[in-house]
Amino acid sequence: MNKSITSFDHNCNEIIPTLVYENEKGVDITTSLIVAQVFGKEHNKVCRDIENLSCSDSFRVANFGETPYTHPQNGQTYKMYTMTKDGFSFLVMGYTGEKAGEFKERFINEFNRRESMLKSDDYILMRSMQILQGRIKSIEADYARVQAENKANIETIKTQAPKVQYVDNVLQSPNTYTSTQMAKELNMRTAEQLHRKLTEKGIMFRQSGQWMLTARYCEKGYTKNRTTVYTCSDGSQGTNTITVWTEKGRAFLHKVFEV
Repeated sequence: MNKSITSFDHNCNEIIPTLVYENEKGVDITTSLIVAQVFGKEHNKVCRDIENLSCSDSFRVANFGETPYTHPQNGQTYKMYTMTKDGFSFLVMGYTGEKAGEFKERFINEFNRRESMLKSDDYILMRSMQILQGRIKSIEADYARVQAENKANIETIKTQAPKVQYVDNVLQSPNTYTSTQMAKELNMRTAEQLHRKLTEKGIMFRQSGQWMLTARYCEKGYTKNRTTVYTCSDGSQGTNTITVWTEKGRAFLHKVFEV
């Protein structure tokens, strides 16, 4: 859990901060701000010391992290470094002075105290309860989301009910329409005009004298074949197959031409 990095009194003077705290990943850390305050150093020089450490890249990545913070007095954003117990120990190894040893001990003792606390039954029980409460909140949030989605779906179903009824009653109807009928319904003069426009849109093509849908549309149930019987000049009868539009195809044409 993230805690306040540094505390201030009513005159905005810094007071002794919490030396070690737990970050959002559950790792005990301290910061360059805290080190600078306790050791009486300028923060920018502590940051410089961290940046100039003679350590491997893997050690630096594992034990130091750069992060921004906002100064409580001027509102400006600066950088600081977080560090683990190992990172802190490596950093302050060379710090000397009358109080340096005392400060090192205070930090290390606090790290050790927190490590010991992490192993206690009371702490483990407390963390288990916190994790359980977090999961319960997550489950409750998921339940509320599902309830909201269900409510929205119910409203959608109510809104679409007339359309569903139309599909059931009309689009599934066996009725069919010739291109001539559809052309008139779509305010076009002839079936040829309709066919020409559909050809331009890549919807129909003509083959062996019959107008047919292109591959993209032919399996959607928009058309059917109708066989007509006609009488030849010699009195014999012949048959002819034409393409007619279903109710689903009729709706499709209205959508294509937005009539």
